[in-house]
Amino acid sequence: MRAIVVYESFFGNTRALADAIGDGLRGRFAVLVCEVSHAPTALIGINLLVVGGPIHAWTMTRELTRKVARGQAAAAAIDPPSMGIGLREFLQGLPSTQGFVAAAAFDTALRASGWLPTGSAARPAGRRLEARGYRVLVKPEHFYVTATDGPLEPGELDRARAWGIGLADAYVRAS
Repeated sequence: MRAIVVYESFFGNTRALADAIGDGLRGRFAVLVCEVSHAPTALIGINLLVVGGPIHAWTMTRELTRKVARGQAAAAAIDPPSMGIGLREFLQGLPSTQGFVAAAAFDTALRASGWLPTGSAARPAGRRLEARGYRVLVKPEHFYVTATDGPLEPGELDRARAWGIGLADAYVRAS
């Protein structure tokens, strides 16, 4: 079985999570972890597609929010992994399927503080996958950073690895 984990990342946190999720999947899948602008949209031979990205302005990134994030990364002397399209555009370019490809979505977020919600990039990504006929196996997952530029909260990489293992188990149960 083959899986691809596609991520969008500006400070490296979502990339690290994607790698950890890939590690969790490797017990049952041959896994490719790929930055979104280099990800194939022809998913021939792929059994499971996992997508993930940061929450910007309560949802998936847009061209303007990506530009701002790249500027913030540059100011922090970080070479952002994602310099091209975002998940939104990647998902728009995916072919439709009739449930032949399973899918899941995750995002990176700051924890909500007080009345301000965090939003989600994973929920709209999951809805877009379902609209294109992908079988979303599990509810979208949030992983948390301590600040916009990170780092990840303690334990998040282990939790991402465990989520990948659980996702592989969910795939087997659903097949």
